[in-house]
Amino acid sequence: MLPAKSTRPVALTRFDGAMAPEARDEALAVEEPLEIRVGGRAVAVVMRTPGHDRELAAGFLVTEGVVRRRDEVVDMVYCRMRPAAHEAGDGTPNENALDVLLAPGAAVDWARLTRHVFTSSSCGVCSKASIEAVRAQFPPLAGALAPRREILAQLPDRLRAAQAVFDATGGLHACALFDAAGAMRVAREDVGRHNALDKAIGHAFFADALPLPGHILLVSGRVSFEIVQKALAAGVPCVAAISAPTSAAVELAQESGMTLVAFLRGARMNVYAGTLAG
Repeated sequence: MLPAKSTRPVALTRFDGAMAPEARDEALAVEEPLEIRVGGRAVAVVMRTPGHDRELAAGFLVTEGVVRRRDEVVDMVYCRMRPAAHEAGDGTPNENALDVLLAPGAAVDWARLTRHVFTSSSCGVCSKASIEAVRAQFPPLAGALAPRREILAQLPDRLRAAQAVFDATGGLHACALFDAAGAMRVAREDVGRHNALDKAIGHAFFADALPLPGHILLVSGRVSFEIVQKALAAGVPCVAAISAPTSAAVELAQESGMTLVAFLRGARMNVYAGTLAG
């Protein structure tokens, strides 16, 4: 079953070689902004596929270092739209604005949140400075994980089987968290690969399961610096990707004591950091 509001029908005309044009309907992956607020204050706007919004917000705040424990968040509520001047009432919920209510005593470093030192691969910060910024906030992992090659080889098919919205639209990234034996704990899809990971981390946050030693993260595309940074924030010791890694992702994985595997295609895989068993 597809998550609610994750797809939207669209009419189109299809051209296929010498065949006559065909009018048809298709499903598109929905992309809409989500404004994340903390205590009523806007901290980020992300373009995401609706669904699992609370997990997305929680994962984002965990990987930004704003919250670490489940008891630091009291609730998450959709903001209400202001009614028109001639209308009464508090307005209907705005499902594109989510306010995170923190527990008393939970502190937020607003200055750091507004700097976004290492939020994207296009920010222009050099690898060394980016790694130092992450290491200052998230220490290296306490224990390494050397997953078995035969376990890793099975994971792409298991992730692919969980991509229901991709099957309907062909337009989403995906990620999943597995235990060391290859059992899937959670899979999430989104138009943004970072959002998909935030949703998976948010799922673990609400289950009070963070950090995640002994787990493997698999992403459907390439693995960037930010993917590794988010995995480090969640305490995931092994990251695997079906596509390529970036140089900064490899450097951060090596610096953090993480196992990094990419170009994972069945029994074929490249190991860029850490070691495998078997």
